[in-house]
Amino acid sequence: MIIGVLKEKSPEQRVAVLPESISPITDLKTEVMIERGAGENAHASDEQYSEGGAKLADRAGLLSSADVLLSVNPLTVEEIRSVGKEQVLIGTYGPLNNPDIVKACTSAGLTLFSMDAIPRITRAQSMDVLSSMATVAGYRAVLDAAFNLPVFFPMFMTAAGTIKPAKVLVLGAGVAGLQAIATARKLGAVVEAFDVRSAVKEEVQSLGAKFVEVEGAREDKDAGGYAVEQTEEFKEKQSQMIQDHAEKSDVIICTAQIPGKKAPVLIKKETVEKMKNGSVIVDLAASSGGNCELSENDKTVVKAGVTIIGNSNYPSGMPMDSSRMYGKNLINFLKLLIDEDGNLKLDFEDDVVKGACITHKGEIMNERVKSVIGS
Repeated sequence: MIIGVLKEKSPEQRVAVLPESISPITDLKTEVMIERGAGENAHASDEQYSEGGAKLADRAGLLSSADVLLSVNPLTVEEIRSVGKEQVLIGTYGPLNNPDIVKACTSAGLTLFSMDAIPRITRAQSMDVLSSMATVAGYRAVLDAAFNLPVFFPMFMTAAGTIKPAKVLVLGAGVAGLQAIATARKLGAVVEAFDVRSAVKEEVQSLGAKFVEVEGAREDKDAGGYAVEQTEEFKEKQSQMIQDHAEKSDVIICTAQIPGKKAPVLIKKETVEKMKNGSVIVDLAASSGGNCELSENDKTVVKAGVTIIGNSNYPSGMPMDSSRMYGKNLINFLKLLIDEDGNLKLDFEDDVVKGACITHKGEIMNERVKSVIGS
């Protein structure tokens, strides 16, 4: 069986598999083919892939001959239509936000596994791409904020006087939020964090941050660790609480998202206008509408003296470790799909395999995707 690794299209800098991951894949009794130049933006040369045991190929050759095609981002609809029915696609396809791709895979009879649909259960933690990439995003967001902030993060005692530490507010205490808290604390900032899920309070406090709590939040144990839609009454209380804390903050890191839906607006225009001149907002939810009303995806703008950075793809800017983590997630998932003889074995009785499968033999397999897109 041939595992094909595709080159990502600009501006993406990651690659699905680094040279160091070729051996673990061939150990599964498979052959690896990689598109020429696939790893160049992640500082991995074709020679390194060849030395690792992979064969080089052009894109057309991979699309036509590989049994399994690995990627970070989705193939285009046109490419999907050119792939054979027996081939399997694995990548981060964002099926809830890409209905055209799901429909194309269904029409083509392809088997599509989306790594962002893997169930967030203990057994699947080693395959959890969302958590891996969120770790990178939370880290880089704080560094970007520190670079753009006109004051220090830590407190300094100097002959010229005492420099007060920066105040950082983190909205959302998922993986990205917790990493942002940890990084900001290491840089010496005073950190507060808000999340509608009371279950994360202990984690926030263990990292040295203050937990900002609004009573009356609705929680759903079946939401996979994500926040859920809240009542209008709660939203009003939440809005006022966030505004009160935002006005005193030097930096706000926005990480709150709801899968398949527009990101909740937590920082309104009037809140930005009341913030300190020179403050910084980093919005990791910019691609899904943004937690800040004034965010623009993939852009840095200045509004009312506040720098607002809309960046939902920080992992691409740290391609070596991002690719390393992504590759390990992929390998752990491949182990569920390949039998001891190196053949493809799709066990839909396995909760992880079933949950990650979006389409198979002309049908939408994932129940949540089916409910949103239709059968």
